[in-house]
Formats: sequence, C-alpha cells, structure tokens
Amino acid sequence: KSQGLHVSKDTLHDYLAHLEDAFLIRTISLHTASERQRMANPRKSYPVDPGLIPVYERTGRPNLGHALESAVFLELERRGAEMGYVRTEEGNEVDFLARDADGSQSLIQVCTEISDEKTYNREVRSLIEASKEYPKAEPILVTLEPLPPERDIPKGIRWQSASEWLLGE
Repeated sequence: KSQGLHVSKDTLHDYLAHLEDAFLIRTISLHTASERQRMANPRKSYPVDPGLIPVYERTGRPNLGHALESAVFLELERRGAEMGYVRTEEGNEVDFLARDADGSQSLIQVCTEISDEKTYNREVRSLIEASKEYPKAEPILVTLEPLPPERDIPKGIRWQSASEWLLGE
C-alpha cells in the first residue's frame, strides 16, 4: 500500500501464505501470551535463502544486516528452536526470543556492526529492556565483526561474532 498498490489485506495474507507454501519465505510472530496481540502485530518474514534478498531489494544496496538476520533465523530453525520477536514496553525490538528443546531461552539481537554509537545504543538498549521482561533468557548480541567491540558491553549481555555463533551448538 505504501508503494501505491491497491490491494486488500486478505490478498496480501493469501500471497504471503502462498510464498510460505512454496518454501520461499518463513515468518515469525511477536512473542506474547495474547493471541489478539500476536494477530494485531505484523509478522516478520525471512527468505529461506539469504541469496534471494537481492532479488527483492530494489535499491541495489547489499543489505548485509537483513542477510545476517536471515542466516541467524535459519540456524535457529535448524536447531529446532521455537521463535518469536520481542517488542519491549518502551517500543524497542529484539530480533529473536528463541526457546530450545531443553527449555533454555535466548534473546538474540543481530547487527552487522556496533562501531557506530547510535547503533550500539539502540541494540544494547533493546537487549537490556527485553532482559527485564524475560529474565530467564540469556541476552546475546551477534555481530558480523570478528573481534570483540572496543567499547564495553554491559554486564549480563554476551557478545558473539556471527561466525562463532553460527558454528556453535
């Protein structure tokens, strides 16, 4: 609709369902106990292959952040985790709340790099807020950077490079 296409909500949901049925995308919902909130909030969609992102990216930019987030989503799915995304009371978002088969939970925030102060503050603030709402979940900041950030990560948040996280258990 924002691009001037006149299409009904039902048609969009049908198209999304067809893309899911064709195994081109996967979606996750807001993690909440309320079915009404889950239905009212948009689902996040991820391509089943991050290599498909340039097909849908009209600006021509590489969009590494979305590709990395998609790779983390696919790995969580491969590991058999139940997933949802989190929106905090303050309105900030954490990419994934993942629950493993053993019951352990992780709040995972994915970012290409946190060298920019605005990006660092946004990503860390979201994890801190979500950690208060989900105290049993381990907050993890996954970045594309191979070396730990120069700035201090707040206590309780674990930083991991994407390569290390993806090759982990």
